[in-house]
Amino acid sequence: MNKLLFSVILLISTASFAQPIIYTTANAHSHNDYEQSMPLMAAYNEQFGSIEADIFWHNGELLVAHTTRELALRRTLEDLYLKPLQALVEKNKGHVYADTNRRLQFMIDIKTEAVTTLAKLIELLQKYPALTECPSLRIAISGNRPDVTAYTSYPAFIWFDGELYKDYPASALSRIVMMSDNLKKYTSWTGNERMPAAQQDTLQQLVNRAHSKGKTVRFWAAPDNPNAWRQLMKLKVDYINTDSIRALAAFFEKEKQ
Repeated sequence: MNKLLFSVILLISTASFAQPIIYTTANAHSHNDYEQSMPLMAAYNEQFGSIEADIFWHNGELLVAHTTRELALRRTLEDLYLKPLQALVEKNKGHVYADTNRRLQFMIDIKTEAVTTLAKLIELLQKYPALTECPSLRIAISGNRPDVTAYTSYPAFIWFDGELYKDYPASALSRIVMMSDNLKKYTSWTGNERMPAAQQDTLQQLVNRAHSKGKTVRFWAAPDNPNAWRQLMKLKVDYINTDSIRALAAFFEKEKQ
């Protein structure tokens, strides 16, 4: 009987997406992914669970860039991400990964005015039903977002990245898929030493609060090294933010051994 009870508890815990037990690259977030030497594919090949791209609505196009200086490169969201993602979904017969248990969160960080840019994004995404209808691909909007009262007015394939410190009405919360925040708001920790206990307690309370609402958690501007990753894992942060795709993938593999 005790063995059965343990199995049930383990199953429930494993099914809870907001509280990972064993970290894998499904818990990895490719920050500013478009700055990688192989946008999308570097993280995809490591089976990352989340990939981020910043967009600007500029001269009638949705361009991927971190700052306005990069707009001259004319990297379109469509060419850099949507067309390749569609090819992958078609190759995998309707799933984003060949392993149908794996999911991908595609976070789109809006850098220009929220309502107009999101409207143009939706217009573009509707040309890609393979993506908007893919059960294992989730599109999350971050950066400049419309007023929370409008969240439920958007198509069902549009989700939102919430801000960890905010309280949201139930209607908006129903469309929020994750809670993110700037780690530097809460700690000056560099990741090379142990996090001060008081700051760790504050972060743990924030993570627990989000988990109690059924939301995953990510911190941006976090130190990007093995010691920092390990401490964030102890806090049960769901997505580990990184610019070092291969290093984080190797770290997770080593931690499993």
